[in-house]
Order: sequence, then structure tokens, then C-alpha cells
Amino acid sequence: MPLLLLFIIVPVVEMWVLIQVGSKIGALSTIALVLLTAMIGLALLKRQGLATLLRANQRMEAGELPAQEMVEGICLAVGGALLLTPGFITDVIGFACLIPGIRQLLFGRLLQRVITDALASGGRFYSYRRNPDGSEEIIEGEFTRQNDPAEPLDHLRDPNSQKNNLKK
Repeated sequence: MPLLLLFIIVPVVEMWVLIQVGSKIGALSTIALVLLTAMIGLALLKRQGLATLLRANQRMEAGELPAQEMVEGICLAVGGALLLTPGFITDVIGFACLIPGIRQLLFGRLLQRVITDALASGGRFYSYRRNPDGSEEIIEGEFTRQNDPAEPLDHLRDPNSQKNNLKK
């Protein structure tokens, strides 16, 4: 139900803002401003999307999972869609998704939370590693959590922490 409300409330608020802006600067100027933000947003999306794709490719070639880049890619797609939606409120949110510092601030914490929760619950993992001789190796493993589920998991965020309750 909250998502349905969001799809009803946001367009109504956008229309109100467009009407208010249009009454101050005129209809044609408002339309031109909406088109300008869409063009700037698409140019920024292209640049940021290519940079994110290159970083993801580098991480994969190094044998690492490009988790941050995958989250940023989703954020870029959402930001691009919001910038193509006529309106100023969606443009502000869309630009926030496209500007690297803001994007990392907003979604970096989300990614840390997802990783911490995954580590806390235990499970299976697969990792890919390229050896110095050029050969490739897949590492497969399982892990389980051995401590009390109510215990804080801050030590999982710190790789140098002496407190490690994961079974090898």
C-alpha cells in the first residue's frame, strides 16, 4: 500500500510544483527547464554509467565481485529514469543518484548493511581468483554464525578486528 501511495502522491506534488513554477516564470520557460534538466541528466548518466562499467570490469578482471559497482549501476538506472520523468522533485532525486559523492553516501551504507546481514546469517560463498601465473581458481565455502544473534555485528565491518566468530 505505501508504494501505491507513492505513485499517487509524487505525480500530484510534481504537478503542483510545475504549476507553481509555471506561474512564476511562464509555461514555455518551465517546459524548457524540464527539458534542460533531462538533457543534463542524460549526459551525466552516460558519463557516470561508463565510469561505473569500467570500474566493474577492472574489479572482475582482478577476481573481485563488483558489488559496489552493481549497486551504483542500479542507482544510476533509477536516477536516469527519474530525470526522464517530467518534474523538479524527481529531477532532484535523480541528480542525487547520479552525483558520485551523494550516490556513494546514500547507497554505500545500504551496501554495507546488506553485506553485514549476509555475513551475520551464514551461508555459502563462491569467489574467483586469478593466480599470478594466469590460471584461474574458484574458491567455494560455507560459513555459519556461532555467536548470539542479538550481539552487535560491528566487528564484521572491520577486517582488522580480533573478534571473528566465523568458522573456517
